[in-house]
Amino acid sequence: MRTRLALLGGLVLLLALALAVYLARKPSPEQGGGPIVIGVIHSLTGPLATSEAPLVAAIRLAVDEINRNGGLLGRRVEIRIEDTKSIAAVTGASAARRLINERGAAALFGCGGSICRNAVRAVVEAQRHLLFFPMAYEGMERSPHIIYTGPTPNQQVLPATDWAMNQFGRRVYLVGSASLFPRRVNTMLRDFIQLAGGGVLGEHYVKLDGTEMPEAVAELQALKPDLVLSTLSGDSNRAFFDALVAAGLTDLPLLSFTAAEPEMRAFGGGRLGRHYTAWSYLQSLPGPGNVAFLERLHALNGPDIQASDPAVASYVGVHLWAAAVREVGGTQIEAVNANVVQQSASGPLGFAAVDAQTRHLWRQLRIAQVRPDGQLAEVWQMARYIKPAPWPAFRSTDHW
Repeated sequence: MRTRLALLGGLVLLLALALAVYLARKPSPEQGGGPIVIGVIHSLTGPLATSEAPLVAAIRLAVDEINRNGGLLGRRVEIRIEDTKSIAAVTGASAARRLINERGAAALFGCGGSICRNAVRAVVEAQRHLLFFPMAYEGMERSPHIIYTGPTPNQQVLPATDWAMNQFGRRVYLVGSASLFPRRVNTMLRDFIQLAGGGVLGEHYVKLDGTEMPEAVAELQALKPDLVLSTLSGDSNRAFFDALVAAGLTDLPLLSFTAAEPEMRAFGGGRLGRHYTAWSYLQSLPGPGNVAFLERLHALNGPDIQASDPAVASYVGVHLWAAAVREVGGTQIEAVNANVVQQSASGPLGFAAVDAQTRHLWRQLRIAQVRPDGQLAEVWQMARYIKPAPWPAFRSTDHW
């Protein structure tokens, strides 16, 4: 009898110890306490500010919505912003380290381009942190510490180029900023255009200040392409649009991959008669959901703020992160990072679901023509959502 009681007592003790270990390892809900801080990394000054300021406005809106609904786990969410001043190659990594190590950011949101993303990627991977990156980019990447809410080339650049060549012709000219994203995307485009039976007549890269634009426009006048594909960033779009107007090339078909509503309105993109762009989200989309989103955005940030696809991708990223925090019951980065790949959200992007294999979003594609007022009018839509494929199939992954 005593032996049985001893065995039973030992079993109870083992079960109690096992339960204690389980509860110690299980993330506990972080109810109450101080605010949850998130870090934002964007250029609010310099030639990229026109493009990136709306992304910060959209992040503010997402956080405001969360806080108006009780916050996260009973805690307010607060934003800490680092201005990378349009020189993210210099400032991006230090901004990320400050937000993580000094500000205690639970997640990072931002980067307006691939140079910034690469700088911040090194930090978040070294510190096992988490970045939500909202921009269209060149693909060829899958970091276990980044969620990519912007489109990959197979979701934007490649199908839009196919549409444009069918509309306007297959003699193509490439113009872009002298940075990572344009050069890598144009390498893909050369392959893609050749496979589609077209040809690239010329390729030109300019600095962000647009000082080399006259040479590009002179080459356009000499080569007379059927179609121009642009990956220009920030204020260099203004210089390009001005130069095309001055040269009388306002009827030349132009497809811009990096300019959306903020750039078109600020830089006069609507002066060009056959100017198109390719995104999932357009500010002009009908429906009560988008109207309500824009009303909230303008109420918080002022009536002049322009929504854009990258801005909406930023907004969606915050809500995906918040959903993961709620589900795991805390802000522990490893747990949130593991959970967020299972999340989806309905909103201005439509149904935004994370593809767990690639850590990118499934996306729609719309082609829009730029109106004289700088707004975008949809002219074509792909009927299905596009699965992200960061590595294009026409070269091996090792080659990319």
